[in-house]
Amino acid sequence: MSQSPSADDRLIVALDVPNALTGLSMAERLGDAVSFYKIGLGMLTGGGLALANELKQEHGKRIFLDMKLFDISNTVEAAVRGLAQFDLDLLTVHGDPHVVRAAKEGAAGSQTKILAVTILTSLDRDDLDAGLMKPGPVAELVVERAARALEAGADGVIASPQEAAAIRALPQAEGRLIVTPGVRPSGAAKGDQKRIATPADAIASGADHIVVGRPVIQAPDPRAAAAAILSDLAGA
Repeated sequence: MSQSPSADDRLIVALDVPNALTGLSMAERLGDAVSFYKIGLGMLTGGGLALANELKQEHGKRIFLDMKLFDISNTVEAAVRGLAQFDLDLLTVHGDPHVVRAAKEGAAGSQTKILAVTILTSLDRDDLDAGLMKPGPVAELVVERAARALEAGADGVIASPQEAAAIRALPQAEGRLIVTPGVRPSGAAKGDQKRIATPADAIASGADHIVVGRPVIQAPDPRAAAAAILSDLAGA
């Protein structure tokens, strides 16, 4: 596996696999085609933190740790302080201002940037109603949550491609990151995502990074699938 990735780091590949061994095998198949990986909650008990460390320290990859932390301030601060010791690149927390402020305290002195989750890209208005979220169009609520999270100090936000342009236009978003999941290459299955776009569309809308999982890791040739997305990005 490449020690010094040269790939376009706008593409983050989600290693949504059962365990660290499978994740490492996939990263080896992708080689120097991919320089940035997301490791999420689903792999936490399967050695996810160990894999994150190995990819970062031994293979020079960038790491997005997608934990979506949410708790009282003291607990969030303590959890982030523990995770930040590994100097991983990105870490997600829920976008509630008290959570963001606590996470920034926990990350102080490290290289880890805190990204705030606005509204999950798998949710639509019916889901928000079921969860007793305030009325209004999903896009407007996402932008409002993004603004509040950025005011609380978040280094960036997670948002679907549909909301990226509106978030990028916020005064609070200047110099901050926008990372978009829910990205599907042309012709790929939607899966459980409800607010999606192509890679080039997401970047054109103001995203700094796109997150792609199944269309790459479940492809017959993952490296070729990643290369196709990178080609799309190059023309964005």
